[in-house]
Amino acid sequence: MVKIRALLFDFDGLILDTEWPDYESWQEVYQNFGCELPVEVWGQIVGGDGASDFDPYTYLAELSGKPVDREEIWISRRQKYLDNISELEVLPGVVDYLDAAEDMGLLLAVASSSPENWVRGHLARLGLYERFDAIKTADDVKRTKPDPELYNAALADLGVGAHEAIVFEDSPNGVMAAKAAGVFAVAVPNRITAQLALDGADLRLDSLADLSLQELLSSIQQ
Repeated sequence: MVKIRALLFDFDGLILDTEWPDYESWQEVYQNFGCELPVEVWGQIVGGDGASDFDPYTYLAELSGKPVDREEIWISRRQKYLDNISELEVLPGVVDYLDAAEDMGLLLAVASSSPENWVRGHLARLGLYERFDAIKTADDVKRTKPDPELYNAALADLGVGAHEAIVFEDSPNGVMAAKAAGVFAVAVPNRITAQLALDGADLRLDSLADLSLQELLSSIQQ
């Protein structure tokens, strides 16, 4: 029987839905140019290392046929995005999972492709920072998701094997990273990633509120 000792969480789109406000802020920019930004196109860079060929500025210039002032767009869009993020709450089921994990004596980690100050700052604002035994971000590794380095680093910090952990992810890039690390992957997509392919996950949930941690562990530890 598999004995689960640790839970590893992505951050953006899994603990906090930062991805929808990001997309919305870009969609507004595109609409100001008389264009649309399809979710499928935007999804190429969600949860990954930014190595995708997709560049929203270049794509906007191509669609609109107009010059694009990158600095002006970055400043105006970024401020609106950050204002919207500051009003967000933790996604449903996350705190319940953390509470249940602590009651069971499980180790907890965050593994995110975002910068350290972004992840740690938001976790602190949400009152979740002290709840994790390890936090790994883009600043701790050479390669972020879909490379498995983040998850390998988190597992090493916790002192557990890949077969002793469960990863919770919202994006295809994140699921690929988890599976490349050899970890059981639960996909919990948000409004953006629900429209993307998550076929590589071992299990897919619409929300962490849909299945208790006890029920999840019972189904795996058989």
